[in-house]
Amino acid sequence: MKRSTCCILIALLVSQVHAQIDSIALEKAFGKKGTVQGNVYRVTFPRTDLKVTIDGFPVAPGLALTSWVAIHKMGQSSMMMGDFVMLDSEEPKIVAKLVSLGLGVTAIHNHLVNEKPAIKFLHFSGSGEAIKLAEDIKSAFALTGTPLGPSPVPAANMIDWSAVEAVLGTKGKKAGAVLSYSFPRNEKLLESGMEMPPAMGMATGINLQMEGGKAGTTGDFVLLADEVNPVVKALVDNGINVTAIHNHMLYDEPRLFMLHFWGVGDPGKIAAGLKAALDKTNSKK
Repeated sequence: MKRSTCCILIALLVSQVHAQIDSIALEKAFGKKGTVQGNVYRVTFPRTDLKVTIDGFPVAPGLALTSWVAIHKMGQSSMMMGDFVMLDSEEPKIVAKLVSLGLGVTAIHNHLVNEKPAIKFLHFSGSGEAIKLAEDIKSAFALTGTPLGPSPVPAANMIDWSAVEAVLGTKGKKAGAVLSYSFPRNEKLLESGMEMPPAMGMATGINLQMEGGKAGTTGDFVLLADEVNPVVKALVDNGINVTAIHNHMLYDEPRLFMLHFWGVGDPGKIAAGLKAALDKTNSKK
C-alpha cells in the first residue's frame, strides 16, 4: 500500500515538472526576456519604430502599439495566442507566413480610429511544441518592421497617477508615461474546449498615457453579449469613444466580445468613466 502511494506521488510530481513552462528555452527562442504568469510565458514587441498620433496626441508603444505572444504549457503540448500590431502594407506578408506555418488567423481589424498612420491588428493562434511555436511566430515578426531585440526601458518620470488609482481602487503598473491595468473576469473562459488563463488575452486591459496634463486612454474590455451595450453607454456618457467591437477568437466559450475605446481628458474624469464601465462587467476589481 505504501509503495503504491509513493508511486502515485512520484508520478504526480513528474507530471507537474513536465507541465512547467520552460522560460529559459523560450527566452532563447524569442531572443528577449518575457514574463511568466502561472504556466504562461508572455513576451511583448513594442512598435518603437512607428510614430503614431491620434488627433495630435502622440501614442506611446505601451499605450496601444505593442504586439504580444503568449504560450500556455498544457501537459506535453502548448497553445499560443497573441496579436500583431501592423501597417496595412505588412498584413499580406504576415497572413501568408502564418498560413505557410500552419498557424491560425483568428481576426484582422482596427482597435483605434483616426490614427496616423493607419494601424491594424492581426490575432493568431497555434498549438504544438512550445519552442517550435516561438520560433515560427518570431519568423513572422521578422517580416515586419517590428524591433525584435530587447525592449528599451521607458524613461523614468514622476507622473502623479494618484487620482486615477484612487478612482479605480487599485494601483496600476507604471512604465514611462503609461499606466496599465488588467482586470480578469470571474468566469472560467475556454478556447477550443481548454481553459485559458487571463495572461492569454482573457482579461480587460486598460492603458493610460499622460501628455501635457491630460490622460489618453485605450484598451479593450472583455465582455459577454449582455454587457456590451451597458459598457458602451457608460463610456459614451463619460466622453470616451467606442472605437471597435468584435471577436479575437473563434471557438471561445462563453462567446466573448472585445470592446475598444479611446478618450483624452482630465485624468480623474477619464478614470471615472472607465470605472463606470468596469462596474457593468463581471470582472475582478
